[in-house]
Amino acid sequence: MQRCIRALLLWTLILCACSAELPSPAAVPDVIDESPDPGACAYQWANQELPELSASFEALIRELQPEAHASAFAFGENCFRADGSLAGFSAMETDFNITLQVDDLANESDLGEWIVKVMQVIEAIPPEQIVGPRPGRVSIMFQSSSDQRVINFYINQYQALPAGLSKPEIYQALQTPQ
Repeated sequence: MQRCIRALLLWTLILCACSAELPSPAAVPDVIDESPDPGACAYQWANQELPELSASFEALIRELQPEAHASAFAFGENCFRADGSLAGFSAMETDFNITLQVDDLANESDLGEWIVKVMQVIEAIPPEQIVGPRPGRVSIMFQSSSDQRVINFYINQYQALPAGLSKPEIYQALQTPQ
């Protein structure tokens, strides 16, 4: 009986911790390279804004298309202490979100061309501005007047594409799960 009560209390504690309101971005510590003592942490997936990188990234993307929107953020884990306080954040990767206006969502050549342009910007970012050991994710939302289409891929998926692919082939290759 005591085992059941202990298990019930443990699950209640876990569920309460999962549903607890996360601290505001201003309260989140800076990205850290090393997490606190892993044995003293309860980890939870988290994102952390990268305002300087986002601002410069969006400015470069807007040079390509003035009405575009772009941002960058760190994806990783928050470490919560037993008392529920935030001990730190460990970045796993830097991810990028881009929204572009296009005339025709069926024009895979244009969509592939936009992927190449966006990746040229991302690949030109100095390595010291990228956080986390893993290659990040790129999410591009193509919007037309009546619809939208989203493509998600990892930077290393793009980099692993065979040389010489046409723009439509680049788009198609990244549409396919790899």
